[in-house]
Amino acid sequence: MGCGHRSLSSPDVSAHTYGNREFQIAGRAVGPGHPCYVIAEAGSNHNRDLATALRLIDVAAEAGADAVKFQTYTAEGLYSRRTPDMRYLQDQGLVGNRESVWELIKRVEIPWEWHDDLAAHAAAAGITFFSTPFQEEAVDLLERIGVPAFKIASYEINHLPLIERAARTGKPLLISTGMASLGDIERALDTAAAAGAHDLLVMHCAVNYPPRFEDLNLRAIPTLQSAFQIPIGWSDHTPGHTADVVAVALGACAVEKHFTLSRNQAGPDHPFALEPDELAAMVKAIRETEASLGASVKRVTEAEAEMFRLGRRSLVASRDVAAGAALTREDLAIKRPGFGIPVHELDHVVGRHVARAVAQDEVLQWDDLVR
Repeated sequence: MGCGHRSLSSPDVSAHTYGNREFQIAGRAVGPGHPCYVIAEAGSNHNRDLATALRLIDVAAEAGADAVKFQTYTAEGLYSRRTPDMRYLQDQGLVGNRESVWELIKRVEIPWEWHDDLAAHAAAAGITFFSTPFQEEAVDLLERIGVPAFKIASYEINHLPLIERAARTGKPLLISTGMASLGDIERALDTAAAAGAHDLLVMHCAVNYPPRFEDLNLRAIPTLQSAFQIPIGWSDHTPGHTADVVAVALGACAVEKHFTLSRNQAGPDHPFALEPDELAAMVKAIRETEASLGASVKRVTEAEAEMFRLGRRSLVASRDVAAGAALTREDLAIKRPGFGIPVHELDHVVGRHVARAVAQDEVLQWDDLVR
């Protein structure tokens, strides 16, 4: 598959299998047919306070998420000090007075010595811990503490040495694709596959904080499924959980969502993150969505069986009918319950003789008619 810069709707996309249709993260199956893998994204919402970071892990576990994820980087390894100011940070008042982007990142970077404590705390809480490495040294750190998977951020999809380093671990790679063309995604997957990665998941994403709903293009999820034949997920920065429910309905096998202890805190990722009760509500909504999707077969369900029998209509005697009489249309009413002769047989019943006397409101059965 080539690496040209085609749009997601391009008609010349050919299917290509980059990896397994399903795989496991810490023993949890991920892929079509399995429950959506829910990742609670703590990001930088720890505020460089270890107690807050540990509480975020507890909140994610209590909400029923499958994994809690942080971000591992240093300002020195992420941004040039000459990076221009970002308008959205200024417009939302997320940078301090005369604070540069580099200084902001330095203020919110996670201390690397925390990682062992975070992983141990997550294990005790019964939730999977991993992190997004933003530089090659971060891959080595996370591999040392034994994370079961790596997440590649949208901004890093062209950081091929990073992807290669993560792929060489043999762990599953989850690759976000905000701002990416189909060619960018192909190039990243080619790099990962060449480095030995077999368990790959692409996450559709719209990069903005928060994005507009009209910019989400969630119908790209089945397009990506068709193009790459691997599990597809959704990495979300919208408020609420509407988009997450829609993504799951469209086939997303994983959902990643930022969360915080409170949106009233200072920091770049707090304003669009879910608070603890909202995170729990999102997980619940995703599970309800999965349950409601059911099967593609249209049929009477077991839960509908009683109402099918009692709540639908069938043919009922509208008045007393003497034994041997021929039934007229006026002798017949269409009433509930539904365990009698079906209504669609009405024309085949009119003119038939009854084998016995039938009382008004009796539900007619085929045995009541003379053959």
